[in-house]
Order: sequence, then structure tokens, then C-alpha cells
Amino acid sequence: MIEFDQVHKAYEVEGRAIPALQPTDLAIQNGEIFGIVGHSGAGKSTLIRLINLLERPSGGRIVIDGEDVTGYGSDNLRAFRRQVGMIFQHFNLLWSKTVEDNIAFPMKLAGIYSKEEIRARVKELLERVGLTHHARKYPSQLSGGQKQRVGIARALACRPTILLCDEATSALDPQTTQSVLRLLADINRELGLTIVLITHEMDVVRRVCDRVAVMDAGEVVEMGPVTDVFLHPKHPTTRDFVFESEHIDEREMHEDFENAEGRILRLTFRGESTYKPLLGSVARETGVDFSILSGRIDRIKDTPYGQLTLSLVGGDLKAAQSALEAADVHVEVLR
Repeated sequence: MIEFDQVHKAYEVEGRAIPALQPTDLAIQNGEIFGIVGHSGAGKSTLIRLINLLERPSGGRIVIDGEDVTGYGSDNLRAFRRQVGMIFQHFNLLWSKTVEDNIAFPMKLAGIYSKEEIRARVKELLERVGLTHHARKYPSQLSGGQKQRVGIARALACRPTILLCDEATSALDPQTTQSVLRLLADINRELGLTIVLITHEMDVVRRVCDRVAVMDAGEVVEMGPVTDVFLHPKHPTTRDFVFESEHIDEREMHEDFENAEGRILRLTFRGESTYKPLLGSVARETGVDFSILSGRIDRIKDTPYGQLTLSLVGGDLKAAQSALEAADVHVEVLR
């Protein structure tokens, strides 16, 4: 659905070119939720604004649904942007207009819809985002979560095929964030929209995304399925995000390792193996004793996972490791 071919972007500042995005190759599949995570200044907002050409690339090609849109003029650009909805961090609602008028606004701007079509579409979208009883209210009368739901409905007004989310949940409290993420997941599943979501919160990526790209200093430093990137981060920036989201202090973790005896393994369980009583059976069969140094059990989107760090002593350590691997557990030897 979205393809970047060596796309890069630099801004002119006092006569100097300041790079914001290094030459980037990227492919986002039709119907997936693709996350882009990075610290402030990493280039993720520039990348997402290149998709709908709010920013023009300094070089490279942007291909949307098989068509090169890089050189679009104003007429083609207007038609193209109706196919790309955008949700903003701070809602960007029109404060002097009601909820229903905010949702109708892009359809009125397009100039190709009748009043009856607009009225029917607004009613449909109000039901979808759960705001039917708030149609005549103004943004100042809504909570943050309700404002963002208006923003989502407005982004869907012209029936886009792509939905861009620019830090859509960072201004919301945790409970409201979860409800908005569930709504986005429902929209993706029911409408088949391709959603590109940028954030600095790894937990948001973990909850809803299929794949993720990690950015640092204008460059994509790691990319892949969320389960792989989250459970086995390779780049230091990715590890920082994962450890921060899990409240893991690397220094304290290594201190714990120094106080532990024996071999130290990190075990990663996915899917059904997460809930199997493997450790007890392996300990009985191989005679090893183990201590749990750290652990977490949760879900990445719809996939249950567990990750445990153990110290093992006594018995047949090699046989224990082989038995775990045979049970579809990813085993990493830390010491």
C-alpha cells in the first residue's frame, strides 16, 4: 500500500540543509497497522507527513497503492489526500463548530458530496465512535478521549484507504488511551484500513501494531514484526524503548546476575507454550534447580508471550536447554 524508495528529506535553515530523514526504503502492507517509534527529533513526524505529501521529499519516490505520487500537482494532490485520513495529537478540531459539523467539514471541503450524503455519513460515523448523543456539543464540552474520537470520525469522513495517526494517544490518560487503541483496532479489522501510527510509547505499539520501525536521528535503525522487535531488540535505541516500557534497569539487572549462581538463560515463550508448565517438568527430568531473576507475561496484540530470566544450577544443564528448545522456547544464554 505504501512504499518509500530511497526517500529523504532535508530542511533549509539559514542557508544550510538540515537532514530530517536519511534515504529510507520502507514497505507498508495493505490492511496492516504499522507503528513508527522514536524519541522526539528522530524524524518520525517528517516521515508520516511525507506519506500524504504535507512535506515534499528532497529525493526518492513515494508510491501509494502502486502509483507514484511524488510529483502530483494540486488537482491530483487534492483527490489523493481524500484517500488519506489523519489524526492529530492535539485533536485540531474547529472549536466554533459542533461535533457533527467538525466531522462533516472535510466532506464539505471536498465539494463532491450532497447534503444528504454528508448527513448520512456523519450519523454513521457518530455511531461508530460512540458519540451519537454528543452531536450538537462543542469541543470545549468534551473530554480528551471524546475529542480524539471526533478527530477519528473526521479522518474517516471521506472513506480513506489509509489512516495516519500522529501521536494520537500521547495527550490522553492511560485508560482513555486503551479505549482509543481498541477503537483503532476495530476500525482496522472491520474496514481493512492501512493504519500508520507514530508514537514514542512502546506500549502503544505492543497493543495494536503488526509491524514496527524504530527511528533514531532520521534513520530507520530496526524494523520487523512487533513480536520479534519487542522480544529480541537488536539496536540500542530499540532496547532502550523496550526496557523503558517494561521498567527494566539494565544496571540493576546486571547486578542481579552477579549475585546469581550457575548458568543464566533468558527464555521467550510465544503462543500456547506461554501457559505450559514446562519449567517444572524440565527440572524433574534433568535434575536442574532454577531461580527466577526476572519475568513478564503479557500479550503483544493478540499473541500471548512470556519472558523469564533464570539461573540454573546442578543436574544436566545441556539437557535442560535442549528440552526447552524442543518445546518451542527461544533460549538465549546470558552467562
